[in-house]
Amino acid sequence: MKDLMKSNIYDVEENIVIVGSCLKNMQPQGYKKIKKLSENIYELCLEEVHINMAITKIGGMLRTGKIKNMIFATVDKSPHCVQVHYIRNELEKMMDLSNINITNYVVIDNELIKINNDVISMSKALGELKNTMKKMEE
Repeated sequence: MKDLMKSNIYDVEENIVIVGSCLKNMQPQGYKKIKKLSENIYELCLEEVHINMAITKIGGMLRTGKIKNMIFATVDKSPHCVQVHYIRNELEKMMDLSNINITNYVVIDNELIKINNDVISMSKALGELKNTMKKMEE
């Protein structure tokens, strides 16, 4: 596993995986499943690095034109790791990602749970989420 923030933006492959750095220790079997998707894994800890720095770094990697598939994977329920999933939305505001397949997972009980972009966006809109939940309770 490579440290995302210490990696050269040109040292990328067609498939990359960006994981929360604690994933390997906290969900080891889940990490092995991620590793089967690609061996080109970068670790990122948003307790140590500001999200804006990670966005800039990943944006530079994408600008090389080498990346075709990108996976984000983290543990669940971490306030820092959830931000890893927000990176995609921020990058989409900055550049065209239509030619890149991006997938997000959280790992729960060592199982990969695919999270769609609508769920990620909703998690940032707490007022909207509250209204949705209120409608479900009615």
